[in-house]
Amino acid sequence: MGKITAVANQKGGVGKTTTAVNIAASLAAAEKSVLLIDADPQGNSTSGMGLDKDNLDGSLYDLYTGSKTIDEIIKKTNIPSLNIIPSNIELIGAELELAVKEGRESILRNVLEPVKHRYDYIFIDCPPSLSLLTLNALVAADTLLIPMQCEYYALEGISMLLRTFNLIKDSFNPALEIEGILLTMFDGRNSLANQVSDELKKHFGDKVYKTIIPRNITLAEAPSHGKPVILYDIRSKGAQSYLELAKEIINNEAGVG
Repeated sequence: MGKITAVANQKGGVGKTTTAVNIAASLAAAEKSVLLIDADPQGNSTSGMGLDKDNLDGSLYDLYTGSKTIDEIIKKTNIPSLNIIPSNIELIGAELELAVKEGRESILRNVLEPVKHRYDYIFIDCPPSLSLLTLNALVAADTLLIPMQCEYYALEGISMLLRTFNLIKDSFNPALEIEGILLTMFDGRNSLANQVSDELKKHFGDKVYKTIIPRNITLAEAPSHGKPVILYDIRSKGAQSYLELAKEIINNEAGVG
């Protein structure tokens, strides 16, 4: 049965969608069966995988409202073993409708249950806020992956996220664990970046991935072409870093150091 991982950080601009798209693609390239769920009304994971978010015949919104089944909205991508549940701005409406529903925090968990066994990995790209959509993702998830840019405000942001993590773990999802903390947009020449990295490793130990995602222009260019970076330029540092992260995740699952 597939492991569900929410990719979340309420601070924007930390490489959250870039990570969700590219780790999903990299694991699929390693012949793992992967489902990517775009839970952000901005729909950037959707367009980043080459789908037209303005012309969807089914989206996560339809799952939340019950107007379509999950099999009706799962879409194929250009990578054979990678599927996606797309989203667009309509998802904002779902959040308003969810507010009055009983058991509103567990809707996503319930609709994923019938398909969970089909995938090795399921990744949920969360919105950059601690919203009802993010709550649904964290209640559905087995683990939380936190992308972090190495700057001062990121340390403040992670403390807020961890408070939310603990609240959800205590109230709704006692099995929720931290998958890992991923350092993104890393510039080793920046002394503050190295200080923040050291501080995170001191506090979180081996929960901080060994793989670090560098600042890389190719990672920024790939979404405008509707492609994960491994399809846009597999030789780039960005692509190689996410492939390395996929290998680290697989090894961690297998208990390989």
